[in-house]
Amino acid sequence: LFLAADPSNATRLRLQQECRDIQEKLNLSAQRGFLLESRLAVRTKDIIQVLLDTKPQIVHFSGHGTKFGGLCFEDEIGKSKIVQPDALASLFKLVADKVNCVVINACYSKEQASSIAEHIPFVIGMSQSISDEAAIAFAVGFYTALGAQRSVEEAYHFGCVQIQLEGIQEHLTPIIYEKKK
Repeated sequence: LFLAADPSNATRLRLQQECRDIQEKLNLSAQRGFLLESRLAVRTKDIIQVLLDTKPQIVHFSGHGTKFGGLCFEDEIGKSKIVQPDALASLFKLVADKVNCVVINACYSKEQASSIAEHIPFVIGMSQSISDEAAIAFAVGFYTALGAQRSVEEAYHFGCVQIQLEGIQEHLTPIIYEKKK
């Protein structure tokens, strides 16, 4: 499940390109058992409904994060509406029987990832600001590896290496958390 929010009062992101690139890599993979559902301009009131409707194994959020750990979704008129880490962690606790991995491809999402990892086996976040180019490169490497039947941990490393291959100096920005057993 690809969720994207690009509020009109924030810097524009290339979220449709990221979604398209992920879809392309999954379609090219040897393991074509992936079905990518996407929702753009996601509002806070959409999140529960889409999780219950799609029952995803992987949830990928792309958008903006705040320096204080919040994620920016959209309100009714397309402006930023910040969701705090504890709120999303509470939500993922309720769907932990279905979701195996959460990728938060947004600046400063480390705190969100850490909170969600209390309930979900693998969660990837960004330790600091990340450029659009690096975020997309990470997603391409990550989903290329998943499509080739590599583990989530291995896919994470492929995503970081893809950033390096593109000549971008942000390969240490993505971080992975594993649920404590």
